[in-house]
Amino acid sequence: MARLRLGERLIKQGLITEAQLQEALDDQKKDKLPVGEILVNKGYLKEEDLAAAIGSQLLIPYASRASGMLNPQRQQNLEKIIPYEFAKEHLVLPLNHNMNSLTCGIFNPFDLIMIDNLKKITGCEINFVIATRTDLLKSILEFYGNISGDSKAGGSVLWGEALQRSRDMSPASSVIVTDDASEAELSLDKVIAKAEEAPVIKLVDLIIRQAIDERASDIHIEPFKEKVEVRYRIDGELYQIPPPAKHLHLPIVSRIKILAKLDIAEKRLPQDGRISAKLEDRTVDLRVSSLPTVWGEKIVMRILDSDAIKLQLATLGFEPSQLEIIRKGLKVPYGLLFVTGPTGSGKSTTLYSALTEVLDPTKNIMTAEDPVEFRIEGVNQVQVRPDIGFTFAEALRSFLRQDPDIIMVGEVRDIETAQICTRAALTGHFVLSTLHTNDAASAITRLLDMGIPSYLLTPSLTMIIAQRLGRKLCPLCKEPYEPKVEDLGDVKLKADLIYRAKGCDKCSHTGYKGRLVIAEVLLIDDEIRRIIGNNGTYTELRDASRKNGMMTLFEAGLRKVEAGITSLEEIFGVTAG
Repeated sequence: MARLRLGERLIKQGLITEAQLQEALDDQKKDKLPVGEILVNKGYLKEEDLAAAIGSQLLIPYASRASGMLNPQRQQNLEKIIPYEFAKEHLVLPLNHNMNSLTCGIFNPFDLIMIDNLKKITGCEINFVIATRTDLLKSILEFYGNISGDSKAGGSVLWGEALQRSRDMSPASSVIVTDDASEAELSLDKVIAKAEEAPVIKLVDLIIRQAIDERASDIHIEPFKEKVEVRYRIDGELYQIPPPAKHLHLPIVSRIKILAKLDIAEKRLPQDGRISAKLEDRTVDLRVSSLPTVWGEKIVMRILDSDAIKLQLATLGFEPSQLEIIRKGLKVPYGLLFVTGPTGSGKSTTLYSALTEVLDPTKNIMTAEDPVEFRIEGVNQVQVRPDIGFTFAEALRSFLRQDPDIIMVGEVRDIETAQICTRAALTGHFVLSTLHTNDAASAITRLLDMGIPSYLLTPSLTMIIAQRLGRKLCPLCKEPYEPKVEDLGDVKLKADLIYRAKGCDKCSHTGYKGRLVIAEVLLIDDEIRRIIGNNGTYTELRDASRKNGMMTLFEAGLRKVEAGITSLEEIFGVTAG
């Protein structure tokens, strides 16, 4: 007796209707996906019912995680028999090895090429049980992750959850690509074709979507000799996640470069571009940077999610007394305000938040940025282009002919830009910008060292904000403790009990979730101006600012520790103490 086709079997079992099957068959002509997968994607059929039906059709046992049948036998070196990359790419999980027989969990028993390759790499006769994509993904990541243990805490968990949410991502096709970059890139048409394949498109979408969901600020895709690494920067720390197969590196990079409108044929020079990712009710911008390395192009994507960042000074983490001083400094009609700190310390966010404080329809506000990170309604924002000679200095010269009231310059990088900013502040404009210095006092000595005369800096400079970003303790799992005397050293705390990181599922077992500003705010007063005018030293400037009540970075951090917002270890790590 002939076996029933899958669709007929599903109808006979009462799992779908004839109309639903016909709809799936019609969609198959366009989507080129298996009928069963289309039915699952439409919600007409459960994953487990599809797997059980296919198993019944092919006389293959159905296995689920709940039944315990997807638990690989330990102490059998199964991870060496089937490498992780092959298991993940083709959704095959080794379960038991007995002499020349290997039992595997499988998702797609119709992939005869994969089955043939599996026999070749294992040298075994293969017995199968069938399972759902979700169960296999979770079991594969759990099994190989427990063995390798080389991902940072939370990495494999984040990726596993993301993969489970991506049910409609088809398994990568069986393609053999040489590791030699020159051979892999011979045909540009083939590269483009690979980048446009559905699995690659979905994989890139998944990488970006998961990074946004996990509040990552950057995505790193890094090629090495025998592997590709994918890492997310979350709350300032890089977390490694289980990566895609090595041969997918070129299609992934090509897909990202196509989205960012970069030249996919140019692999010798760095390139920069931009992607707009649409997520339900909002758009997220991604700055894309490609860099040639010895093993291929590295891609870094900076995620600029304006909806995830509240551009309000009051929510950034400044102490109330500091916030009062900043708002006082923003009310002056003209002057020069600098935000300083290392790369990644939140300077741009503070500048944007300051701009939102001074937004006024009666003011002409202009910004020169490289690049424009967040778009603010009512502000004239300009992207500088140093490659064609449109530098910060050139933008500033143009601004001064545009009748501005407030000017924001993304960064003072050279003496020319610094001089124009200073002179603009002296001629009745309020200028905001950033510098790369360690603290507030060193920003003054930096400007003097750049060649700004003290007689120009003294009347123009109004305020300097030096800042760092510190991680906030996860409110759900932070635990109180009494610090030991030897841990504190010379530090004096007002609180007997403080909090430290513990780790839970909500914070991916890091103990931290989110970041806040730790800052020192220097309001330029007559004493500071006198020292600047006399070309005073850094030590004189620092002592005078402390005498006038300025809270240092470390002192501001201790306030956060005493309030239970962050840990002592975090403050020691991000401030100079």
